[in-house]
Amino acid sequence: MILFQLRCCKDHHFDGWFRDNAAFDAQRAAGHITCPICGDAEVEKAIMAPRLNRATGQALDVPDMARAMRQALGELRKSVEENCDYVGERFPEEARKIHYGETETRAIYGEASSEQADELAEEGITFQRIPWVPGEN
Repeated sequence: MILFQLRCCKDHHFDGWFRDNAAFDAQRAAGHITCPICGDAEVEKAIMAPRLNRATGQALDVPDMARAMRQALGELRKSVEENCDYVGERFPEEARKIHYGETETRAIYGEASSEQADELAEEGITFQRIPWVPGEN
């Protein structure tokens, strides 16, 4: 696994894990990588310093890091499900109603296509994309 620092065309910086350079290139070309701040799909690798643990003599334990990341995302999902209203595919419509004051302000979650997310961002509607890990079995 490789950790890249990424940047969208609006200069928002964020990190992403990829199997290798080819995986990043394929996902970017397919439009699967988007900025978690604005939803922009024009993403590129940002300049970053290498991360080396040579001074401590410890190697990076990628499986443990991936497990910890998955656990954190699972906890985030649980918190969202407990504290927000699920609106499903009506997310863009409900987000607009809240933004324009047509309904009460509340926390919501649901689904939106990349195009719908781009439209919401262009309208200045604040939202976040969250990697949605499967629930516990």
